[in-house]
Amino acid sequence: MERTEYLERLLAGEAVEAGSEMHLMMHDISQEAIRICMDINSTYHAPDEIAALMAELTGRPVPDGFALFPPFNADCGKNIFLGRNVFVNSGCKFQDQGGIYLGDGCLIGHNVVMATLNHHMDPARRGGMVPQPVRLGNDVWVGSGAIILPGVTIGDGAVVAAGAVVTKDVPARTVVAGTPARVIKRIE
Repeated sequence: MERTEYLERLLAGEAVEAGSEMHLMMHDISQEAIRICMDINSTYHAPDEIAALMAELTGRPVPDGFALFPPFNADCGKNIFLGRNVFVNSGCKFQDQGGIYLGDGCLIGHNVVMATLNHHMDPARRGGMVPQPVRLGNDVWVGSGAIILPGVTIGDGAVVAAGAVVTKDVPARTVVAGTPARVIKRIE
């Protein structure tokens, strides 16, 4: 299987069965992501060097205005899609096989986790995984320690409060908080 085909199948939501050719490819790509993230995290890099390392991790040029404060971890990298003027603070973990899409002007707080894989509920297939994307619209602010689960879309201008666990879609221009996250305020 070619890498491009693998990534396309993940973005299409195809399940990855334990021990399959896709599962083996997942491990290979993860090793590359681990290497690049270790480079990002191992020593000081100027902002332009960080941008170059993120371009290597994602496999595409990084848009203008991107900034990242390490440490940062991704377990695929190739399915991270960045808008312009995105800021990712330190300690973030992106599990991006299912696709992480960050719109223009997104601000990602310390220690945020974005997960795009679930394991099968059936114990006989538990080792397999089902990818679903995480999508953030433009100008989304995700507070420190938030967790965004697979399949969630966050609308333009929304705010995810610190420590929230987002299990379902968030309407545009709202503030969500809690576990599970719920709308607590509308942004006028």
